Amino acid sequence: MPDAMPDRQATNLSDAERRDWLCLIRSTNVGPGTFFRLLDRFGNAARALEALPDLARRGGRGGFTIPPAAEAEREIEQIQNLGARLIAWNEAAYPPLLAHIHDPPPMIIAKGRSDLLCKKAIGVVGARNASANGRRFAEKLAADLGASGLMVASGLARGIDAAAHRGALATGTAAVLGGGIDVVYPEENRHLYEAIADEGVLLTEVAPGIQPQARHFPRRNRIISGMSRGVVVVEASPNSGSLITARLALEQGREVFAVPGAVMDPRARGTNGLIRQGAVLTECADDVLDVLALQRPVIPRDSALRADVPPPGLSETEDPEKARAEVLEALGPAPLSVDQLLRACQLSHSIVVTVLLELELAGRLERHPGGTVSLIIEP
Repeated sequence: MPDAMPDRQATNLSDAERRDWLCLIRSTNVGPGTFFRLLDRFGNAARALEALPDLARRGGRGGFTIPPAAEAEREIEQIQNLGARLIAWNEAAYPPLLAHIHDPPPMIIAKGRSDLLCKKAIGVVGARNASANGRRFAEKLAADLGASGLMVASGLARGIDAAAHRGALATGTAAVLGGGIDVVYPEENRHLYEAIADEGVLLTEVAPGIQPQARHFPRRNRIISGMSRGVVVVEASPNSGSLITARLALEQGREVFAVPGAVMDPRARGTNGLIRQGAVLTECADDVLDVLALQRPVIPRDSALRADVPPPGLSETEDPEKARAEVLEALGPAPLSVDQLLRACQLSHSIVVTVLLELELAGRLERHPGGTVSLIIEP
């Protein structure tokens, strides 16, 4: 979770703010968490962009890359020419549940019926090499969930994902892409992609033209689970990406549902394992709807994220160079929490947070689940 995030109040960015936000998230080593730490510290993206090169230099990196404003403007124009729109985290069209995960995309690109993004959603995912029965079940389940008022989200992969999209096409479905909004993957789903662009909504956080890469799919999966009230896994092998989506859903406080399968089918080992671990055994849409009916409303966490977090900055009584040396000495390849760093260095919270931000921008720091950090050791 970022050390702090700005309060989220629905508003519309100006053209200049939209350009600056895009420049910031496309800058070197600026991921979602870093983006919000910078926004919280500097107040707006323009001031954060001005500070980036010096922060990265202090962290030990020169030649920090920030996209020129003209490049961001070209991307915005390209998005518009593709019939899509760029939606920022603090805008009303942004999926409300997604906004409250620990690493929400600062900006998403949506094509199609963006109004669907504000509907109550359920994720339906599963194996790419799905069985015929699995595909039929996913399609019927999605159709029934859609008829009950839920928007079905999935990843447009072959197999279960594609079946879920087909089942929910008439009632509303969101396809979260691992590549650019204009990139169809896999190619065999082109007709489905086009149908969703017309009747549902396509969604991504990466720039147009970017081909899907392995590292994109966990990020895509956290959007599927993050925008949903729960995730249904229909078929999954033990090493399936669908189980990553289920794990992310649990981390985000979402419900996890799993469809049981034959013990001899390797595609059922993942889902049967989820059930043993406490996932809701799911045989029909009512099993999902009954649980969601009991689910407490998601409470926005924006204020909680700011609680007890002093504004980052360098204390006048602390030597910045000495503080950086102490933090670097305390860090190593094994993850440490910020509290452990504070105890090891005997420095203020604000200066430790600042040094970590500098190292992160310099590409020398890795953040891990649970708020721990480690130093990236170059070979």
